[in-house]
Amino acid sequence: MHRERHSIEKIGWLRAAVLGANDGIVSTASLLLGVASANATHSSILLTGIAGLAAGAMSMATGEYVSVSSQADTERAALAEEQAELHADYAGEHRELTSIYVHRGLDLALAKQVAEKLMQHDALGAHARDELGISEITTARPLQAALASATSFAAGAILPLCVALIAAAQWAIPAIALSALLSLAILGGIAAKAGGAPIGPGVIRITFWSALAMGVSSGVGALFGLVAG
Repeated sequence: MHRERHSIEKIGWLRAAVLGANDGIVSTASLLLGVASANATHSSILLTGIAGLAAGAMSMATGEYVSVSSQADTERAALAEEQAELHADYAGEHRELTSIYVHRGLDLALAKQVAEKLMQHDALGAHARDELGISEITTARPLQAALASATSFAAGAILPLCVALIAAAQWAIPAIALSALLSLAILGGIAAKAGGAPIGPGVIRITFWSALAMGVSSGVGALFGLVAG
């Protein structure tokens, strides 16, 4: 049996992975730039980055798991409600599915036939897909999303942390900022290509907002450094 592969099938793990890596680079680089702009010592900068990596990875995993679990709970509740409706009024559910197909362009006779055949095969699956919009592709997977978020965040956070480790003190701030923006631009391009979207807008969007975030963090760090000094 021939089965086509589409970019939309990657949307679950791709969303979590891209969000995690992007957040790992941006938040860790911003944190390092803020601390460095406040004239902190090299060891304090590195310690801050390590703490940010650990805390951020756990936070991303927890947040993604809770969020996607809530989505999964909602899907299960909707499916249970639909199953009860099928038991209570099978004919009414058949008419409802027929109406959906008519609105999609089928004539009434064909819509009735399609609805009948699909409900004979898998009534709940047909209603889940065509009435509720729940399919195998879009089904929530909490553990997969949490693992992808934590792993990708840590992978992203390592980059600015390594730059801070090897860069000379006087070049730390520009080195962290430039390496972070470059890696974010590459990440944006890869994510856009993997998802089948235009590369240019993805690269510009992620680079602009990330530069803004790092600029604000650096400004806050410099301000507090002056106040403390």
